[in-house]
Amino acid sequence: MNISNTIRYIGVDDLDIDLFESQYHVPEGMSYNSYLILDEKTAVMDTVDRRKSKEWKEKLVEALQGRTVDYLVVHHMEPDHAADVADMARSYPDMKIVLSAAARKMLPNFFPDADLTERLLVVKEGDTLSLGQHTLQFIAAPMVHWPEVLMSYEQSEKVLFAADGFGKFGAICNEKRHADGTPSDWACEARRYYFNIVGKYGIQVQNVLKKVAGLDIRTIAPLHGPVLTGDLTPYLSLYDTWSKYEPETEGVFVAYASIHGGTRAAAEKMVEILKAKGCPKVALSDLSRDDMAEAIEDAFRYPNLVLLAASYDANLFPPMHDFLWHLQIKGFQRRRFGLVENGSWAPTAGKVMREMIEQMKDCRIVGPLVTIYSRMKPTDLPQLEALADAVLSKKNKTLGLAI
Repeated sequence: MNISNTIRYIGVDDLDIDLFESQYHVPEGMSYNSYLILDEKTAVMDTVDRRKSKEWKEKLVEALQGRTVDYLVVHHMEPDHAADVADMARSYPDMKIVLSAAARKMLPNFFPDADLTERLLVVKEGDTLSLGQHTLQFIAAPMVHWPEVLMSYEQSEKVLFAADGFGKFGAICNEKRHADGTPSDWACEARRYYFNIVGKYGIQVQNVLKKVAGLDIRTIAPLHGPVLTGDLTPYLSLYDTWSKYEPETEGVFVAYASIHGGTRAAAEKMVEILKAKGCPKVALSDLSRDDMAEAIEDAFRYPNLVLLAASYDANLFPPMHDFLWHLQIKGFQRRRFGLVENGSWAPTAGKVMREMIEQMKDCRIVGPLVTIYSRMKPTDLPQLEALADAVLSKKNKTLGLAI
């Protein structure tokens, strides 16, 4: 997966990891990407996670073919990319470590026993570094998704080294590709990755997209997932949509949290009603069992959500509370909600869901609050129908969202 004869891919796949960042399921593994630029001077673009240091160092040595490392560019200080900074400094005594001022402050936090001060080359927005025929132009990308993040643009081969931007879950060796070599299903796991890891920082992503809009980018080299080539418009367009908090797909996301199956039955009935009314796409999630990261992904993907939850301890059944809490901390906004609560004697789920949603920016609750008492009954159907009508009504547009 080399970018060219002079820009080599030296990343590694991790097929043994079960949870990325100790929370995200990655059944297809994870890639830790690293690149080597060979010119009059050599530059290593990031290291990898400690889990794969040995394999990565072997690939680096092989790619160097006896040469030394002149520069190590640290785009991001997170340990899955910068675990080997101190080891590299020991292995290559004349190597300079290129990083942002914010990363310089972070460095002692991760490497308290290494005195790297004299090895540092601090760069900022617009600075350049010549390697010979290749020139790196640095782009500040604070809070995408840490404050110290840099991206760099290699001017001669027109490569954007995008840090965690444009990354995705999954190992490179498991990547499905079209005949022309481009990823065949990039958006699915890139979307889950974006909204769960970067998603809170839409404004900051927009700022970076504006900075790179004037660059002639032929290749995007992220720190996770495949190198992107060919027509880059689909990737850039999705990032623009995602970072504006705009829905990507017309339809409704139905998410439920059920204890003994009564709320689940109401959710399944709601899906049936929505489809019968012509909703183009309805996604359904059992928050007690399905991957939370996928539920967050679908919440951001669609303009409309219907939430159904049981009451619990005079509050809200925890899987739904956890889901709404995740939306809050991810900066969820600009969506419409329909609500269904369930309770056997004193329903409280609706009140708590409403209070949590009201804390989210530009989110609106439409239609009636439907209350189910233990089990859905024929008398509940008109209310479910009315809620579906309200969710699908174009009269209930908010902030210009297309539904």
